[in-house]
Amino acid sequence: MLKDLKAFLFQGNVIDLAVAVIFGAAFKAIIDSFVADLITPLLLTPALKAAGADKIADLSWNGVTYGNFLSAVINFLIIGTVLFFIVKAAEKAMPKKEAAPAGPTQEELLAEIRDLLKK
Repeated sequence: MLKDLKAFLFQGNVIDLAVAVIFGAAFKAIIDSFVADLITPLLLTPALKAAGADKIADLSWNGVTYGNFLSAVINFLIIGTVLFFIVKAAEKAMPKKEAAPAGPTQEELLAEIRDLLKK
């Protein structure tokens, strides 16, 4: 049982996933700072002032505060856009895999087995 647990925990996929989660958390902090410190002051400040709010979290309509939701949507769009460009750049940087040569068809294998059986 412990051998199986050790094999599971230390197989490549689990470790890769753990590293990805850690990188994701660090990347989220960067994106949160990008939105809060750059996007909001530069682009959203005029819209916020027109709406009568100092912070995006203060946006509300009939008592429904939707500012945090709007901030989450903006974060999502920025993260999606950045990830799209990262994946595209990684695809270009990675060497292209050559297609594996096609193996024999099922009929060819059966014919070969037939011929071996005849011998």
